[in-house]
Amino acid sequence: MAYINKFIKNVNGEKAYEILLSLGYKMEEAQRLIDRARLACDGEVVREKNAVLFGNVSLIEYECNPRGLMPIFETQEFAVFDKPSGVLSHPNGRHCEYSLNDEIWHLFGKKAAVAHRLDRETSGLIVVAKNPKTQVELKRLFEERAVKKSYLAMVVGQTAKNFTVDKAMDLADNYDDVKTRMKICDDGKSAITKFELVKYFKDIGASLLRCYPLTGRQHQIRLHLFHEKHKILGEPLYGLSRDEVIKILDNEMSEAERFALTGASRLLLHADEISFEFNSKIYNVKSKFNTCEEFYRLAKI
Repeated sequence: MAYINKFIKNVNGEKAYEILLSLGYKMEEAQRLIDRARLACDGEVVREKNAVLFGNVSLIEYECNPRGLMPIFETQEFAVFDKPSGVLSHPNGRHCEYSLNDEIWHLFGKKAAVAHRLDRETSGLIVVAKNPKTQVELKRLFEERAVKKSYLAMVVGQTAKNFTVDKAMDLADNYDDVKTRMKICDDGKSAITKFELVKYFKDIGASLLRCYPLTGRQHQIRLHLFHEKHKILGEPLYGLSRDEVIKILDNEMSEAERFALTGASRLLLHADEISFEFNSKIYNVKSKFNTCEEFYRLAKI
């Protein structure tokens, strides 16, 4: 998804919000665009909705650039995508060239939106609401922990057959803003994850785990496994130095370098299954990605 500076019209004394309303935006949408510095007049960012404008007005808009990713499950209200690793769930700034929104808006229009998020490097199932009403309802299900999710992760070493990590976590306060990191701390928010061993691969010294997050903290599975000294292969953040993290985030590290450093060229974590009840109907969606085979291949290269 590219951001383009689109010329709107030449004005002579029109208020900023009135211009946006004339384009079909609602008042709250117009305010949001102005708050995000998306409206300009003669190249100067418009800061106030009541600003009276003279000159050439332009609006920074998204231009979708779909790559053909289609949902694997769909109803009239929502769809489920199998997101590839490396794709953002939502654009993270004006320099974002592609995100899942390119596909979502191309297929369903700009009122469609994700109901939750996956980390950029985490692949797998993500639920997309086709309209604002459904988005509110689906977000509520996630917030109330009424959605059951399971992930598959390839981790360092041989783990126990079944184990649970019950360790509170919060934002790290000793990091330098390269990227948000979480930390285990007694006074943090409750975080519980259950793990089951699917298979141990002796030849590469790695275990494939099924992971059940019972709470929904950021980086929960990643941090809990790192804490248990079974770091996920390909982990780009935990256990690395600042310089190493920057090289990975800025795509300045080759696949070979990253493999040597982390054990894989991507984070080997996949959202494999999701289930919830919506409008009195139970949905259970499974990923079509062959996680076991692909993760083993990526860890063995």
